[in-house]
Amino acid sequence: MRTAFSKPTTREEFELLLTSFRGAGYDALQLKTGQFLPWLETPKEFAKLTAEHPGAAGVLVYYDELDDERLSSVIDFAGQVGTEMVVFCHNRSRDGVTSAGRVALAEQLAVHGARAREAGITLSLHHHFNHPVMTPSDVREFWGAIESGTVGLTVDTGHLAKSGVDDIPAFIEEFAPIIDNIHLKDFADDAWRLLGEGSVDLDAILSMLSKVGYDGWLCVDEESDASLMDGLTKSRTWIDAHLPP
Repeated sequence: MRTAFSKPTTREEFELLLTSFRGAGYDALQLKTGQFLPWLETPKEFAKLTAEHPGAAGVLVYYDELDDERLSSVIDFAGQVGTEMVVFCHNRSRDGVTSAGRVALAEQLAVHGARAREAGITLSLHHHFNHPVMTPSDVREFWGAIESGTVGLTVDTGHLAKSGVDDIPAFIEEFAPIIDNIHLKDFADDAWRLLGEGSVDLDAILSMLSKVGYDGWLCVDEESDASLMDGLTKSRTWIDAHLPP
C-alpha cells in the first residue's frame, strides 16, 4: 500500500509542498485542482516543475461539474505529466438527482474512464457529502450501471462520516472490489481534523483495509486548519504508529 498526501495550499506554499512530501515519508502527492489547473495549457512546464520531485504529479484530484470537454482536457494533461490516476470530484448538489439521473452520470463518466484506461490512466470517482454519489445505495446504483473496471471509487472517510455513514469498515468491506483510492480524513463537530483528533474510528478502517487485502493508494487528505508542515509531519507520525503490520 503506497501512501500519499493531499492538502490545499497557497501558490507560495506549493513549492514547499513539492520539496517536503518525500522527506516527510510519502510516496506521492494527490494534487488539488488549484495546484495543477494553472498549467493545464502548459503541461511541459508543469512536468519540468515536478520532475525533480518523483510522485509529485502521481494523482490529480479534479473538482468540477461533469463537463466532457474539461474532463477530457484534464485526462490529456495527466497523460502528458506522468499522472497515473485522475480522481474526479463531482461538484454538483444531489438535490433533484434521480436514480435515472445517477445512472446517466455513471454512463457518462464511464466513457471517460474507458478513454483514460486506454492511455494507462485510472479514473476514480470521489464520493462526497451532498454530491450525487454520497451514500451506500448511491454507490450500488452508480457502479451497477457500468462495466467493471472503467471507474474506480475513492473513499473519503471524513465525507462518509459527515454524510451519516456510521459503519465505515462495513462500507469498505462491501465495496472493496471497486475501491482504488482511500482519502483518510478525520472529522468532528462539523470540522475536518488532523488524524487521530476527530471522532472517526480510523483504526477500525485501517484494520478493514488490511482484512480485505487493499493495496491501492492510502492518501492523507489533510483539510484541517493545521499548517502545511504540521499536516505533513503529524499525519505521517500517526500513520506510522497505526498502520497494521
